[in-house]
Amino acid sequence: MTRLSVEMLAADAPEPITSAGHAQLGIAVLAGIAVIVLLITKFKLHAFLSLTIGSLALGAFAGAPLDKVITSFTAGLGSTVAGVGVLIALGAILGKMLADSGGADQIVDTILARASGRTMPWAMVLIASVIGLPLFFEVGVVLLIPVVLMVAKRGNYSLMRIGIPALAGLSVMHGLVPPHPGPLVAIDAVDANLGVTLALGVLVAIPTVVIAGPLFSKYAARWVDVPAPERMIPQRPSEELERRPGFGATLATILLPVGLMLAKALVDIVIDDPEHQAQRVFDVVGSPLIALLAAVLVGIFTLGMPAGFSKERISSLVEKGLAPIAGILLIVGAGGGFKQTLIDTGVGRMILDISEDWSIPALLLAWLIAVAIRLATGSATVATVSAAGLVAPLAADMSTAHTALLVLAIGAGSLFFSHVNDAGFWLVKEYFGLNVGQTIKTWSVMETIISVVAGALVLLLSLII
Repeated sequence: MTRLSVEMLAADAPEPITSAGHAQLGIAVLAGIAVIVLLITKFKLHAFLSLTIGSLALGAFAGAPLDKVITSFTAGLGSTVAGVGVLIALGAILGKMLADSGGADQIVDTILARASGRTMPWAMVLIASVIGLPLFFEVGVVLLIPVVLMVAKRGNYSLMRIGIPALAGLSVMHGLVPPHPGPLVAIDAVDANLGVTLALGVLVAIPTVVIAGPLFSKYAARWVDVPAPERMIPQRPSEELERRPGFGATLATILLPVGLMLAKALVDIVIDDPEHQAQRVFDVVGSPLIALLAAVLVGIFTLGMPAGFSKERISSLVEKGLAPIAGILLIVGAGGGFKQTLIDTGVGRMILDISEDWSIPALLLAWLIAVAIRLATGSATVATVSAAGLVAPLAADMSTAHTALLVLAIGAGSLFFSHVNDAGFWLVKEYFGLNVGQTIKTWSVMETIISVVAGALVLLLSLII
């Protein structure tokens, strides 16, 4: 994304749907979140309904016209489902195919045979970090969670002991390491050097993911001791299955979308010419939709057929794979609707206005602004773009290394304390079968650890280099 496109994005941002003062908006945010949490925890209302009601409550407390609040909510719901809904569906189909063909069992058995109880969390964080490098967070979750759940189930491991390292690996890559969209937008906004940012990003990411992943998972497993949810775990193929795909073919199928999207990212960096034929081709084949669709189609030949599946069984498998995700799609979509309502009521702008008067070091200011926008809107991308735009003038007198650290400070802040206004919160909650409190104790705390540790490391590096 070029600087011009970032400016166009800012220019095209919707006008606030209310002119309420900062105090009223602050109260409205707290009231909206309180309504959601209360409905889910006290009245046991479904999260989709709770998020819908909470969005309307937010608009009402902010003094916004309810018709415009409804428009914002539905627009956010639609854009979220459009962005991740098809990816979740394709991932569910691929996961079902992996499970029913015995391919997932082959991966799980191979991992369990080569990793002991002590090394398993480290193996999961390594796999997640490598796979998560070129992927959107949601895509990485879709690809990895079925394996995480089955490893936990078959190996009799604590779900949090295995799941938290995988989530930490994905999240750290998403927030700190290009070619993810957030870091790339921030790099362009502050005119940072991509290579230096990538090198420093990896340097910060390694200790961050170790602390937030394998180390924190020990405590998360004590705080929340839950089994892997049966409804999300495809059962081991029956004994009548005479054969199953090999480990190499199965791994290649899973890594196919990773390879296609990584190839697109590399071509974008090397060529950097939207009109170049090669880049146009990779923009298509490397898009998450096409990459996952290709994996599903290839999986028919590398997973379904080697397992002896007929055309009719493959068709039935696809239908059964889609059934469990209906509720997840609605909840994730409603979380996106609540986020858009927050943005359109002017909450993000309010945070930026207040922060302009803060007098603190540039790197800490960038982290705090990203944290505040993340808390208010739930979107790491919105927090990254907004914070980068605000602190960009501060980069004019910075060295190359410190400009790269400015990007990393923004990325670290954008990951702070994911809660009920973040679609990722609900995605993790539903896949792991947790309640709201358990999700906060594990996922939300993990995100906060990543943000704080990475932010502290960025500040430390600024004193050394």
